[in-house]
Amino acid sequence: MWLNILFLSAGLVILIYGANFLVDGGAALAHRLKVSSIIIGLTVVAFGTSTPELVVNIVSSVQGSSALALGNVLGSNIFNLLAIIGITALITPLGVKKTTTWVEIPLAVFAAILILLLVNGEPAGTITRVEGICLLAFFVLFLTYTLVLAKYGTVNEQEDFTIKNYSTAKSVLFILLGLAGLTGGGRLLVTGAVNIAQSMGITERIIGLTVVSVGTSLPELATSIVAARKKNADIAIGNVVGSNLFNTFLILGTSATITPLQAAAESNVDLLVNALASLLLFLFIFTGKDRKINRWEGAIFVCLYTLYLFFILIH
Repeated sequence: MWLNILFLSAGLVILIYGANFLVDGGAALAHRLKVSSIIIGLTVVAFGTSTPELVVNIVSSVQGSSALALGNVLGSNIFNLLAIIGITALITPLGVKKTTTWVEIPLAVFAAILILLLVNGEPAGTITRVEGICLLAFFVLFLTYTLVLAKYGTVNEQEDFTIKNYSTAKSVLFILLGLAGLTGGGRLLVTGAVNIAQSMGITERIIGLTVVSVGTSLPELATSIVAARKKNADIAIGNVVGSNLFNTFLILGTSATITPLQAAAESNVDLLVNALASLLLFLFIFTGKDRKINRWEGAIFVCLYTLYLFFILIH
């Protein structure tokens, strides 16, 4: 048991450091190739914060642990919406930009409802390879939309980040170290998580929804808290919504394309919470005079996440 806990913990740490190395090296190399900072923020950095979830899901899919893969995505999305937005809104009210209000958040609601329908469609309880490819197609459309906004100057930088002044060789080295860390860390984390679930009689779904999803969402939590403390509220909420779209379209799409994902009957609770949390975020924007998530709404989000955790752990 302790060895498996060590595997899981070490895998999580290596994953996060691997993602940081990949982002630093990728951003530095892109900068040397004269790519603009905003494009780096929207692609390299955005991909970087989602790579822990992506690697965990790829490893889980290859090993046939589809419950862990689906639980990781749903758990990350729910944690992002209820815990991260809730905590950051308690620090400072979160203003929401017009494009985020009318395009990105509705798209996140659509994505959450879509996977609920896919799981409950035919064949029941399965996201097929064809459906996975469709999710990847939606991701390409979303990425294209984001890059078009960046090109015409209607979107701000998504991250407050510093591009390191590395040489080309050092940039490539950091990219390789990052990829190695992500691969090794992902294998350790999935192996530890699956073994713990088996030895304790806990389902892979619960492990994915809690320990794995929260751990792989730490980059988003750190980014949003820092942004909120610096009063960059639109970055905080844009980071979360963007991450959820990456999770649903890219990560879930990739996982299902590798191996069709089987969902347990209990997963409908998680799918519903994911959809309702996305819808609640959209509705809360309009409760006051301005488009904001206020502190009292942040408190509601945190309470709802606490109740959700309590519910899945006692069932």
